Amino acid sequence: MIKGIRLWGLEPAHEPRSRGRSPRTLKKSAPTHVRGYDLWHQKTGQSSLLTLQECLGTVGSMPRKLRIEYEGAIYHVMNRGDRRDTIFKDDTDRQRFLEALGECCAKTDWQVHALCLMPNHFHLVVETPKSNLVAGMKWLLGTYTGRFNRRHKLSGHLFSGRYKSLIVDGSGNGYLRTVCDYVHLNPVRARMLSWEAPLHSYRWSSYPWYVAGSDKRPGWLRVDRVFGEMGIPKDSKAGREYFRRQMEERRRQDDTAQYKALRRGWCFGDRVFRKELLAQMAERVGESHYGAERQESGEEKAERIVAKELRRRHWNAKDLERRRKGDAEKVRVAARLRRETIMTLKWIARRLHMGSWTHVSNCLATAQKQKKLSA
Repeated sequence: MIKGIRLWGLEPAHEPRSRGRSPRTLKKSAPTHVRGYDLWHQKTGQSSLLTLQECLGTVGSMPRKLRIEYEGAIYHVMNRGDRRDTIFKDDTDRQRFLEALGECCAKTDWQVHALCLMPNHFHLVVETPKSNLVAGMKWLLGTYTGRFNRRHKLSGHLFSGRYKSLIVDGSGNGYLRTVCDYVHLNPVRARMLSWEAPLHSYRWSSYPWYVAGSDKRPGWLRVDRVFGEMGIPKDSKAGREYFRRQMEERRRQDDTAQYKALRRGWCFGDRVFRKELLAQMAERVGESHYGAERQESGEEKAERIVAKELRRRHWNAKDLERRRKGDAEKVRVAARLRRETIMTLKWIARRLHMGSWTHVSNCLATAQKQKKLSA
C-alpha cells in the first residue's frame, strides 16, 4: 500500500552551480507549495475577471512537473547533458559518477535495480526506502557536476534542466523487469554494440554485474527483485545463466513500441497501482503543477466532489442533465469545484451540463457579486 505520499513541484530547475566548494552534506528538505496557475495559453477561454483574480500575485511562479515521493517508491530516472552535450568524457568520469552514486546510496539508503551510462545521458532505476528522491538527486547531480567541472576546469551547468522520473509499480507483476530490461538494452538501441557482441561487453551498465557473482557487485545494487519477476528463485550460477539467455533473446526481439509508456508516461504500472496513486495525489496536487498526472489526479478529486454533491441533493445523472444550465444548485457545485480542484471552466461546464464555459464564468461571477452584496 502506498502511504505518506508527498508532492514536489517547485525545486530549482537545474542542479546547483559549482563554485569549487566541497560538496555539501545531504540535508532533509520540506516540500514546497507555492500558489500559481498554468500558463496563459492553458487559461484561454475563461473569463478575464476570474483569470485576472487567479493570476494576480503569481508572477515569477512557473508551473512544474510533479515530483511524487513515498517510502518504498521505485523510479526510472533519466537526465541528459545541457544541450545534449557529453556528461562523461572518459572512463574516469564514468567511474566518478558511480562513486558519487555509491555515496548517495549510503546517505539515502537507496537501492539501485538498474543503471546505464551513455555518452550524453544516464538511466537509473532506483528504489527509495525513505521518501527522498528529490533530496538524493539534488545531492547526486550537484556533487557529480562539481567534480566534473573541477576535473575539466569548467564551470556552470552540466545537466539539461530537470531530470525525468517515472514511478514504477514494484508489486512483482513484471513492470520493474520491463523497465530494467529497457535500461539494460539501451546500448543496443543506440547501436553502441554490434549484434555479435554480447550484452555484458558494454561495461557501463549494471547488466555485467547481474551476470557476475554477488561478490563482484557493489553493495547498493539489488538484483533479487528483477530475478524474481523472471521466475529465477535465487542468485545462483544457473539462475544468472538463465537471466543471460533471456536477455539475449529479449535483445533480438526488442520492440521500441512496447516502451512508449516508459518514455512519455508518468507512471508505469497496473490500473490498481495507478488508481491508488491518483487518489492520494488528488488531495495534494496544486495549481502550480502541470502534466498528465496533474490532470488525472484533478479529475479523480473533482469526480468525487460531484458524486458527493449529487448524493447530498438526492440527484442522479439524469437529474443533473435535466436541470437548467443556470440552476442555482449547479452554480454552487461549480463554485466548489473551482475552489477545491484544478479543473477548468470548460470541464465544469461539460460535467455539470451548464452549456459553455462563458456561461459558467458569468454564473460564478454573478453569484460572487450577490454574496458580497448580501454580506
